[in-house]
Amino acid sequence: MAREIAKTYEPQQIEPRWAEFWVREQLFRADPNAPGPVFSIVIPPPNVTGSLHIGHMLDHTEIDILTRWHRMRGYNALYLPGTDHAGISTQRVVVRQLAEQGIDYRTLGREEFERRVWKWKEESGGAITRQMKQIGESCDWSRERFTLSPEYSRVVREVFVRLYEEGLIYRGHYLINWCPSCLTALSDLETVHEERQGHLWHIRYPVVGTGEHLTVATTRPETMLGDTAVAVHPADERYKHLVGKKALLPLMNREIPIIGDEMVDREFGTGAVKITPAHDPNDFEVGRRHGLPEIDVMTDDAKMSAAAGAYAGLDRFEARKKIVEDLKAQGLLERVTEHTHAVALCERCHTIVEPRASTQWFCKMKPLAEPAIAAVERGEIRIIPENWREVYFQWMRNIRDWTLSRQLWWGHRIPAWHCGNCKEITVAREAPAKCPKCGSTNLEQDPDVLDTWFSSGLWPFATLGWPENTPDFQRYYPTSLLITGYEILFFWVARMAMMGIHFTGKAPFRDVYLHSIVRTADGQKMSKSKGTGIDPIDVNRRYGTDAMRFTLATMAAPGSDLIWTEDRIQSSRNFANKIWNASRFLFVNLDKFEQGGVSLEQLAAPEIRVKAPYAARRWRWKDFFRPFRGRVALIDGWLFARLASTIDLVNEALKNYRFHEAAQGVYQFFWGDFCDWYIEWVKPELQSAEKARAVAAWRNLFAALDAALRLLHPFMPFITEELWHQLPQRVGAKSIALDAFPEARAEWKNEKAVEQFSLIQEAIVALRNIRAEMRLEPKKKVAAEFSSSDEQARQTIESSREGIVRLVALSELKVSAERLPQSGGAVRSTALFDVRIAYVAESIDVEAEEARLRKQIDGLEKAIAAKEKQLADNTFRSRAPEKVVRGLEATLAEQTTELRKLRSRLEELKTAA
Repeated sequence: MAREIAKTYEPQQIEPRWAEFWVREQLFRADPNAPGPVFSIVIPPPNVTGSLHIGHMLDHTEIDILTRWHRMRGYNALYLPGTDHAGISTQRVVVRQLAEQGIDYRTLGREEFERRVWKWKEESGGAITRQMKQIGESCDWSRERFTLSPEYSRVVREVFVRLYEEGLIYRGHYLINWCPSCLTALSDLETVHEERQGHLWHIRYPVVGTGEHLTVATTRPETMLGDTAVAVHPADERYKHLVGKKALLPLMNREIPIIGDEMVDREFGTGAVKITPAHDPNDFEVGRRHGLPEIDVMTDDAKMSAAAGAYAGLDRFEARKKIVEDLKAQGLLERVTEHTHAVALCERCHTIVEPRASTQWFCKMKPLAEPAIAAVERGEIRIIPENWREVYFQWMRNIRDWTLSRQLWWGHRIPAWHCGNCKEITVAREAPAKCPKCGSTNLEQDPDVLDTWFSSGLWPFATLGWPENTPDFQRYYPTSLLITGYEILFFWVARMAMMGIHFTGKAPFRDVYLHSIVRTADGQKMSKSKGTGIDPIDVNRRYGTDAMRFTLATMAAPGSDLIWTEDRIQSSRNFANKIWNASRFLFVNLDKFEQGGVSLEQLAAPEIRVKAPYAARRWRWKDFFRPFRGRVALIDGWLFARLASTIDLVNEALKNYRFHEAAQGVYQFFWGDFCDWYIEWVKPELQSAEKARAVAAWRNLFAALDAALRLLHPFMPFITEELWHQLPQRVGAKSIALDAFPEARAEWKNEKAVEQFSLIQEAIVALRNIRAEMRLEPKKKVAAEFSSSDEQARQTIESSREGIVRLVALSELKVSAERLPQSGGAVRSTALFDVRIAYVAESIDVEAEEARLRKQIDGLEKAIAAKEKQLADNTFRSRAPEKVVRGLEATLAEQTTELRKLRSRLEELKTAA
């Protein structure tokens, strides 16, 4: 029966078909009532505004590898997908689109703006979900969640209200981070700090009623307009006499008190500091201690406010220039010095953040953090790599209250209602009909929304039906594992741990695997905005998703960043080609064999056509290898032993999140063991005139191929699905993804076979190396000799002589216990054996080989002489780093050894000639 397998591997033809099939057939739909141990994992929900970037691709590849692996091992596996509403990012996208149409979103009003955003979400917000399906993620799409859906919003309100009732959420007036571009408050985690070269402006503040002045230094002259005091240390002898007096605020001509406060560092600068409670975190605390007024001199968009007097309406940086000019004109600018300092930027838009005193909603974090710290300490949550445990502890033990409210229209509206009459605030799950304090119906809901990370912090339990005790919640919570990037350990991971433990009494996941980031060849973090990123979807189109997945897996060593280069994915694409071409070779040759009357279906055990479920049968054709005449061939024993050890390696590596080891193990087995050795060795048997021998060979070959495909499937799902369907499968079998992961059967483990065939491989490689050095034509057959004092080694080579002769292109192979002549030929020696190919004039061009060797010898002699001269130079030795000297000495030793070998070979060649 001829099989339809294309001549060339074209992932663009294969992958869309299977991606659509997996979704259409709902193959990965989880059933909480199904048997088996549970493996559950939630996706780190990507922003609904986004498209897949390389970080997502790494994240999702690792999750999908583990999910497919567990599912094939009989686990009740749930991979739950979804997206985040991304409050600030989404609002920015829609505001920008409206602006392009000449519409100021504020003029639309909140209700109409929200309607426009929902419309945008329906039309454009599904791009990343479509891409996730396109790359074949084995998600249960029936359980897809969105953090702003009505169901999810109910959970968010429930959590907010409970925390408020417990006294953990409160409303207060504090200094917060403000983004003038996003027009909202930010938490500390949403700001990034960047070292910048700036200035310190030293400004004279006249002391009222005296001829003295105080000099203060500031990096932000524009904030001085809101100064309400000058502070000195109360024990500073220079200024003791001024405490209690007044200073005249330059440019504003406002008298402000001179106060004493121990916060002031007497040794820094002049020992006198300006106090601006509305615009500096330290000054805010000083202002509270001394009862100072707060004067906010900026508007939301960082222009100077009416409180800034003559500077009102100016942009903050324009105002800075004007203020400096005016201070200079009035003789109040003492000096300007260069100053490097950390500038806080908005993590999303990179606008310089302004500290501002503001009334916001906050969450007390220490009571939530303590149980989450204890969970990691007790091992209930395991963080991998382990070095991130200490980073987690440090942040959690120094945690500050969380600014929850955001001044946006897109997001979870804070469930609090303000009474227009008595100003009472009512926090409730549903909108109250009247004020519980005064009975007024003049109620207005708080305009702010919650920080997006608040809702995503509930993700593991909110997506599974909490607060109801649903079947999903009972079966799949806590989740088994969380995989995400280390950069959101505090944004998301820590907050999920705190919320999950607080509301369910259980840690939301058992393991947290923090993968590294993908970098360019020169070490830069990949970023589309900086032009250093790549579009993984575009790369997938060119090389195939399987190649991309396998590349990322091979690079994913815990604790080290991934360095991306084009040749890495080319190597993975070559691997996919190898799999395809080897499989096609087998099927093409099988067609020839089937013409003799034996089909692949007949080669397979008849059990595969039984309709009973796989679990009801103990044996299948693919689960064991077939002997010939009652004896298992050495090559079969070796291959299945290698298969067993590879299965063990992959299982152990994936268990410990060592994706690179698992991928490299599969690569070595499929390319090296199966393709390069096994197929090449058994080729003659496949068309053997002795039918029983051919049948046994074909059965073993396809049993191995099937196992290899299942072993590879979690890493390269598309190509393995395509090829698996070319093999006979049991009735009703739909997908390799639902087939069993191969098990390392006890009867496969055969140390003797591995040892014996390893000897054969070593001898073949040694003989091939000799052929390469002698530059023999690939098809030129020559005689070779094998010598060993070990009888078992000689018997192993004798019994496999036919295969060795064929794979090395020998005319004959003599096996003996006698030591081989060391001259007249090329010899390779190991601790167990020697192999030799004699120099034969008709086999090689002696004259050309002599010329080549002389040229190599001449080059080495010159290189050695140069190094010896350099190392003999005492000046060089005294100045060069020790590492450089040691490197030169090591290279010299290697080159000297190589020169000795080349001279020996040249002498042997002369003797042979």
